[in-house]
Amino acid sequence: MPHSIRVNALALRDWRLKANNLEEVMAKVIVLGGGIGGISASYELRSLLGNKAEVTVVSDSAWFQFVPSNPWVALNWRKPEDIKIHLPEVLARFGIGFEAGGAKHILAAENSIELNDGRRLAYDYLIIATGPALAFDEVEGLGPDANSISICHVDHAEGAATRWEVFCRDPGPMVIGAVQGASCFGPAYEFALMVNTDLRRRKIRDQVPITFVTAEPYIGHLGLGGVGDTKGLLESVLRDRDIRWVINAKLDRVAADAVEITEIGEDGKAKAQRRIPSKLTMFIPAFRGVSCLMGEDGKGLPSLANPRGFVLIDKYQRNPTFKNVFAVGVCVAIPPYEQTPVPVGVPKTGYMIESMVSAVAENIGDMIAGREPQHEATWNAVCLADFGNDGVAFVALPQIPPRNVNWAGQGYWVHLAKVGFERYFLRKVRKGTTEPAYERIVMKALGIGKLRHKHPPAPATAAE
Repeated sequence: MPHSIRVNALALRDWRLKANNLEEVMAKVIVLGGGIGGISASYELRSLLGNKAEVTVVSDSAWFQFVPSNPWVALNWRKPEDIKIHLPEVLARFGIGFEAGGAKHILAAENSIELNDGRRLAYDYLIIATGPALAFDEVEGLGPDANSISICHVDHAEGAATRWEVFCRDPGPMVIGAVQGASCFGPAYEFALMVNTDLRRRKIRDQVPITFVTAEPYIGHLGLGGVGDTKGLLESVLRDRDIRWVINAKLDRVAADAVEITEIGEDGKAKAQRRIPSKLTMFIPAFRGVSCLMGEDGKGLPSLANPRGFVLIDKYQRNPTFKNVFAVGVCVAIPPYEQTPVPVGVPKTGYMIESMVSAVAENIGDMIAGREPQHEATWNAVCLADFGNDGVAFVALPQIPPRNVNWAGQGYWVHLAKVGFERYFLRKVRKGTTEPAYERIVMKALGIGKLRHKHPPAPATAAE
């Protein structure tokens, strides 16, 4: 056989072997979590890597829920089915695998996870996007199974909606807020002000004294040292709506008819204890890592997570010890922005999470191609807090100070924008899209990006 024919035959044989064993050469990527971060990551990986990777989502639920709409569900402004999407059928359309059994253990040293049914799934790359566990147990009487309602999960919000209707038939005082160690303050403000709107519509606002109780050192701190004039804006809004507030508050106990708090002074010492009557109570709890990130001693897995169970990452969203493990979203370990009299955490907002997702997808693509990761998320934040008849928006670029952009604004347009964003994001999940062209155009026009530029452009001259 001539040499050229023999070479071509060998090349053809190699091509056929690769084609017949495509699954063996594809990188296996597991995305642990089916929320905003996890679904965004799975779509971005599928779009970026195509047949270079086999993507599987592992979740403890078959349903995606759009968490930002939970306050609306709690007031019967939405039904749970309005903000839920069945993941198995949607992901299958886009060639993404799905396991709804949830993870029992992460075996990072073995490149595998153990599911709750005992099976193991091996991976080449793991993206942890679990979100948090809700630490209701850290405060006596806190949580939907005890003496308060919750808007942290759609099922909690559905239960809250039932209790809300009962409350409105026999109204009384309310306490709403966020506990010590909380890192998600926006929904607490949203719920307090939506409650005000709903009560006014029912003509019973005059029967419901509302007190806002927060661990923040001042109204509008948000775990970020404020954004723009959130302090002035939110103080003005609460004052205008006749909502009293207590800052630097440590929640000690939630009773059926009251909350018990300790006010902490600037020196970190207790200065007063109070009992505030409350017929219906809602507090955002502190967060910790989900069970598969926690050891038997109740602390986070060494090398993978901090003692609180949040995943340790470097600037590329990659775990420093296990280089093929990445993390995005609320499960990521971020130190507090500053020391405060009562501990508060740093929030991880929607656009910030999406910027993490973009960096992770690009970095996994680099590693599959044999390159070192090089992409860093901007951690830019764009947040909409709806009050039912208006709202407050803020833009923090980046989210953690010092910032290039530090702005907050108020108006009815925020309510409309929040409604539009809900519809837009749910459509993205149903359609399997990552970032439609119009989103890229709008964000670029506003100077809001997901990835850091390695070499920032020089500032324009006066002539330019």
